[in-house]
Amino acid sequence: MRVYLPSTLDGLARILRDRELGPVPLTAYAVTPALREWYASADLEELEYAAMSDAAKASLRLLADDPEAPSRRVVIVAEVPDESVTYAVGDLVDAEDRAVVRVSEKIPLSRVVSGHIDDAEAEPDVRAARAAIHAADAGDDDARFAVDGAAGHDLMWYATQELRHLSS
Repeated sequence: MRVYLPSTLDGLARILRDRELGPVPLTAYAVTPALREWYASADLEELEYAAMSDAAKASLRLLADDPEAPSRRVVIVAEVPDESVTYAVGDLVDAEDRAVVRVSEKIPLSRVVSGHIDDAEAEPDVRAARAAIHAADAGDDDARFAVDGAAGHDLMWYATQELRHLSS
């Protein structure tokens, strides 16, 4: 199963140093049954984009909790065995958590297929969004507007061999 893991540039540096993603359980995002049901008319590419967008928003929460980290969202994409992934079903799925999964084992760097990272032009909007994300989560419309400003920037795609050049 393809999973999208939120991170930061500092987190990416740790992943590259440790050659794995952990500790477990890892919170990730994926194309889940709840996401498929919610977005029934979408094809796989659109569903994967929705899961990655949720991971990018989760990256903002990580940035908000680490004021020293550079203001760039990071999403790590990995392929993991289906049996290591669990997700909520039925009434347990909140509207904001349709794509959330838990990965029960560490992910070796060899399972990472790509990284998606903001470019420098996104930093002012990401800086504003990281300051507003918790208020946005609480329902503040102005804060949601700031978060949407960051979401308007596409993450840049990087092959695994390029990631070492991007970590802080």
